[in-house]
Amino acid sequence: MINIFEVNETNKMIEQENLDVRTITMGISLLDCVDSDIMKLNEKIYNKITEKAKDLVSTGDKIAMEYGIPIVNKRISVTPIALVGSAACKSTEDFVSIAKTLDKAAKTVGVNFIGGFSALVSKGMTPAEEMLIRSIPQALSCTDRVCSSVNVGSTKTGINMDAVKLMGEIVLETAKATKDQDSLGCAKLVVFCNAPDDNPFMAGAFHGVTEADCIINVGVSGPGVVKTALKKVRGKDFETLCETIKKTAFKVTRVGQLVAQEASKRLGVPFGIVDLSLAPTPAIGDSVAEILEEIGLERAGAPGTTAALALLNDQVKKGGVMASTAVGGLSGAFIPVSEDQGMIDAVNEGALSLEKLEAMTCVCSVGLDMIAVPGDTKASTISGIIADEAAIGMVNQKTTAVRLIPVIRKGVGETVEFGGLLGYAPIMPVNQFSCEAFVERGGRIPAPIHSFKN
Repeated sequence: MINIFEVNETNKMIEQENLDVRTITMGISLLDCVDSDIMKLNEKIYNKITEKAKDLVSTGDKIAMEYGIPIVNKRISVTPIALVGSAACKSTEDFVSIAKTLDKAAKTVGVNFIGGFSALVSKGMTPAEEMLIRSIPQALSCTDRVCSSVNVGSTKTGINMDAVKLMGEIVLETAKATKDQDSLGCAKLVVFCNAPDDNPFMAGAFHGVTEADCIINVGVSGPGVVKTALKKVRGKDFETLCETIKKTAFKVTRVGQLVAQEASKRLGVPFGIVDLSLAPTPAIGDSVAEILEEIGLERAGAPGTTAALALLNDQVKKGGVMASTAVGGLSGAFIPVSEDQGMIDAVNEGALSLEKLEAMTCVCSVGLDMIAVPGDTKASTISGIIADEAAIGMVNQKTTAVRLIPVIRKGVGETVEFGGLLGYAPIMPVNQFSCEAFVERGGRIPAPIHSFKN
């Protein structure tokens, strides 16, 4: 039973502490759209998406209005297009035509983003998967709402270093293809290890092949709520700190569960998961870095940062998992640089480096996220960073990802503005020593010994 105190408390979270539901994401299977004719395939894809998602935005808006809960984004994820297009696509241009169809469908139904221009290549690449990957720079430069992801490794299969090498080149090509927009295309491209099938957050969302025909996944967010709660227990011991985070995460996740159930019921679509990640925004006070500072750090990046983030991530999961019938996606704490004012301040003051961020990804929700680097960064260097991050995910049996943005014509000390939820970012220095001979070896890094569980 919800009492009046809880209602008032939730209202305060929304009005004063930046609590919101970051996204309602409808996952749509396109497996029944497969066709050997590219024109028929595009027609089927467009028709299914626009039919299934025709009421998604209006339903989200009605729920937000009725319950007074801000729902920031409505999104769609689809079956990885490398699978859907394999029979019809004979060239990169064919895959680009599908990206354009996805973009058109997204605009027709009014969603903010559509994810799933994706390939899953952790053990090897089919010709179609390689073709899709090579089409990504063009696809992201000629669309507005399409997001792309590539899974290059997993704990079970190891790391596909051929794909890692290729993705370093593709990230740089995407940056060049969108250089007139400060390489914005790279903000819509994620390279994963252990990518989840049910992630509602962009740019990494896709609809896994093990999922139902259509589902609703919800992503919540509440860094400001957690920070406000922690202010009340300054100087207290770690047990009190942990209890406070757990209780707050429970309350935040209950809001997401409510929205998910309502959206599922009204749309007639099964409920999938609530992703209870703390996803920051550029808004003042809506920052994961500021939570870490409230825990006791002078700045994010100071000694103790990784331990504080590990504590935060674990308590968020422990509190949230009791509040929802199904928790999934990434779930924990995101540390994107451009989307978190506290992270930006820490970089500008010299407290936070790329290497420290990499260490933090061992214990956070995802990985190196929304980090701007110099536009003259070598493709092999980007591949090396992807390999490092994939290794962390593979060995630790967790999801890791890289969303690097090499900003063409800009260097260290300059700033790039992306706008909206993507925010702005200082361009961070990258280690200049070469890893080219390592990346050029080719083949696959084997799975770790603890992957053998059959």
